[in-house]
Amino acid sequence: MTARRVLLVLLCCVLVPLAVRSADAPFGVDVKARSFTPGELVVFTLDVPPPVTEVRVTVFGRTVAGYPLGGSRWQVLVGIDLEQRPGAFVANVQAIDGADVRRATHTLTIARRVFPTRTLSVAPDFVNPPPDVLARITREQAFTREVFAQSAPVRLWAAPFVRPVPQAANSRFGTRSVYNGARRSPHAGTDFLSPSGTPIQAPNRGRVVCARELYFTGNTVIIDHGLGVFSLLAHLSRLDVKEGDEADAGQQLGLVGATGRVTGPHLHWAVTVAGARVDSLSVLELLGRP
Repeated sequence: MTARRVLLVLLCCVLVPLAVRSADAPFGVDVKARSFTPGELVVFTLDVPPPVTEVRVTVFGRTVAGYPLGGSRWQVLVGIDLEQRPGAFVANVQAIDGADVRRATHTLTIARRVFPTRTLSVAPDFVNPPPDVLARITREQAFTREVFAQSAPVRLWAAPFVRPVPQAANSRFGTRSVYNGARRSPHAGTDFLSPSGTPIQAPNRGRVVCARELYFTGNTVIIDHGLGVFSLLAHLSRLDVKEGDEADAGQQLGLVGATGRVTGPHLHWAVTVAGARVDSLSVLELLGRP
């Protein structure tokens, strides 16, 4: 082999990997979560040189918009739904400025998660609502679907997320329940064993899109935090806000109660991120006060 051919081979060996790395990683992507399992929040932090007007992450069949943190940093919140199957999923990350789109990928490896199961014997009417309320339940389900489908296109929260009540959680997110031998939907929120009358504060800033009594969750407040992030707080004894209000982080929403289909007073707090049901405690850990 001539010296010229040796030089060409060496150049190819050096230049090709550099080109691949540049194409695959045009900007920095940092990914953080408590664990990569169903029901967890994932925070993407991007370091993208300007100009950038929009960032997005597409994974699990959903596209989620991000928000600027200042300078060249952006953040995107992605939820791993509590019933997400395990496996490797490629997240497609885009940084956009007009017609200019820079792309990167990051693989999320979702591990299997075993949720606890509880078996209970209760009155039959507690499991199967009487026929005369079925029409009401259907209307309320349509209302909540519409609420969750219309989130503000910008981030409404700014401060860290806060606990809505001071008491510790006493019911695990994702628990599967078996009532009278029949399996029910998984528990998509976290329960706090707070005494009746305990003030409930807004987990963060947002718009109140629901403040009414619903059959299953009783007096219920739903806050749209923007960009597909919602908080649902249920079983209140009293509502102190109305639909259309702007709520600030820490603002009193109402009082703990036992309204709806419950056996005793407590607060149920559920969080969804672009339709994915995630543990509210993971939100507090990743986006809450230190």
